[in-house]
Amino acid sequence: MSLRHKIGGAGDLKSVVRSMKALAASSIGQYERSVLALGDYFHAVELGLAVCLRTQSAAVPEHTEGANGTSRTTGAIVFGSDQGLVGQFNDVLAEYAVKALSAVPGSKKVWAVGDRISARLADAGVRPVGAFVVPTSVNAITSLVGQILVASEAHGCGGEIGHLFLFHNGPKSGASYEPVGQRLLPLDAQWGLGLARLPWPSGKLPEVIGDREQTLRALVREYLFVSIYKACAESLASENASRLAAMQRAEKNIDDLVARLTQSFRRLRQSSIDEELFDVLSGYESLSKGTSHPGSHTG
Repeated sequence: MSLRHKIGGAGDLKSVVRSMKALAASSIGQYERSVLALGDYFHAVELGLAVCLRTQSAAVPEHTEGANGTSRTTGAIVFGSDQGLVGQFNDVLAEYAVKALSAVPGSKKVWAVGDRISARLADAGVRPVGAFVVPTSVNAITSLVGQILVASEAHGCGGEIGHLFLFHNGPKSGASYEPVGQRLLPLDAQWGLGLARLPWPSGKLPEVIGDREQTLRALVREYLFVSIYKACAESLASENASRLAAMQRAEKNIDDLVARLTQSFRRLRQSSIDEELFDVLSGYESLSKGTSHPGSHTG
């Protein structure tokens, strides 16, 4: 009876795993579509920056070394997960981010997106100064990016942060992922020169109307917004890809367990049937012996 219960419990668990697989696969799709949808907008922002940076009068709003020549604090935003069942998703990313930051001199300020990545970073000796909740849908990403920008600008406006990095897991082919690092700030002269060389899609070049410096700063903010949004969406797609892979492994393990339990159940059932047949045969033989030697009677 215990084996029956175990087989039934494994079947129930498999149903849960299948539901989680379907949810993860659906989530991957929505986050991947959001990344693709960003492509045209991101290109439009780059074209706007290219127009502003083609003239010498518009300087890149740059975050560089401090006025006294000393290195300022390095900031980092690390996207992880709040939930489990994602395999080595957080461990691999934490190791990658800590190694990358250790190569950068000076003090560090790290913001973690996700309780689990925050704990991994703290265990590695990099305690986050702030933490954010991982979005549960595409619609919630915009709010998170706004919070990150406010937090980073609160330190950056005071000249505290000189460099800002993004670390997240990015999707690869299939259901795999890999850790990715990106330097978001400073927006240096080389970055501006690369944008200024972008070809304009038509033969007529546009002009900036109004305050060119103000327009440039607005476009830079949009550039940062889209970069962080893209990192977050890719991280969420990778998280669900990792969860999908974990659920696929779990489903296989459950199938193997059910097969072993079913085999054991069949052996026990067959043994029970054999014992019952043996008892029937033994009883029949005893009965046959009793009727084949009747007692003798004298006349």
